[in-house]
Amino acid sequence: MADAWWVWLAALFAVSFLIGVVAVVAGVGGGVLFVPIVGSFFPFHLDFVRGVGLVFALAGTLAAAPPLLRNRMASLRLAVPLALSGSIASFAGALVGLALPTNVVQAALGATVVAIAILIWRTPDAAAGTGEADALGTILRLRGRYRDPAEGTAIDWRTRRTLGGFAAFAGIGFLGGIFGLGAGFANVPALNLLMAAPLKVAVGTSGFIISIVNSSAAWVYIHRGALLPALAVPAILGVMLGSRLGAHLLARTPAFVIRRVVIAVLLLAGARALARGMGVWT
Repeated sequence: MADAWWVWLAALFAVSFLIGVVAVVAGVGGGVLFVPIVGSFFPFHLDFVRGVGLVFALAGTLAAAPPLLRNRMASLRLAVPLALSGSIASFAGALVGLALPTNVVQAALGATVVAIAILIWRTPDAAAGTGEADALGTILRLRGRYRDPAEGTAIDWRTRRTLGGFAAFAGIGFLGGIFGLGAGFANVPALNLLMAAPLKVAVGTSGFIISIVNSSAAWVYIHRGALLPALAVPAILGVMLGSRLGAHLLARTPAFVIRRVVIAVLLLAGARALARGMGVWT
């Protein structure tokens, strides 16, 4: 296998491309799939996988950004203030994550992701924020309008429970920094279920939040030497190509299909990571 190192890099590129497509449609960020899947199936140490996972998710969201902005399925006004609280917490989480044993991080990662998937499954979609916005949301003007090509309707939305959203994104950023996932694994339920943003707006905006929050945590991994260019380059190339395709698919995919994709990919990724951390999957 040592003589066929290039096979692993080619496989990493192919897997990264597929993850890039699914991650944009699901709005979860590539890291939440990349870290448990590559950590389970590829012969790389988890610290290096987590380091690549952060820049992996960052590259994927940046590649998907232009079409999401053109379709108004992403809101910069909504993303920036939430990402500010998440990025500060993400930096602290990255420091904690590199100090923990690998098996502990792996098991905790799996349990967290599975719990989030169950939460989305058991909770119905929040209605689009068509009611009155709360005071903080009104001050920050967290509202917008987008046209859904799949449904053929235009939706005006505004957020609710904005202060709780800030607290939730701080917690998401901290856990994302620990696990090397970035922030995408819980952005969508926080935006949709807690703040009442429409599902597609939540999915699109999630990508911008990931790109800001991941930048903070990634610097910690780079400073500690936990980012290998040999792994990062094929992974980033694959996810950027896949993300551009995923962004176009998102505009044409019904919301209930996106919900099912979110649940399926999170359950798969969480189960793999949990089994690996508990020694069941070696």
